[in-house]
Amino acid sequence: LTRALRSIHERHEKIKHTVHTAWRYPLPKWGQYAMGCVYFTVPIVGGWCVMQWAISKSVDEIGARGEKLQYKRLQGYGNKTVIDGREEKIGAGGKYGGGNFAG
Repeated sequence: LTRALRSIHERHEKIKHTVHTAWRYPLPKWGQYAMGCVYFTVPIVGGWCVMQWAISKSVDEIGARGEKLQYKRLQGYGNKTVIDGREEKIGAGGKYGGGNFAG
């Protein structure tokens, strides 16, 4: 049994060596360009598909405009928020930091 396992292991190592050395050769310029396009576009398209799935799940869960939310009242909008019952400006020039870099 050990001899058979050792033989299988040796053949597997020989196949791995052949695959990783003998069959590889440098791609021509057009092949490098094509593979670069593939390696660039696959994550972009995959990410776009994941985002579309997440958007559809969001619409299923809360509705297109938040119709299914239990609490529909908006607490904050834009650069304003409600803190202790008072509406306050946040961000640049307001409470809780934010720098005014425009001028």
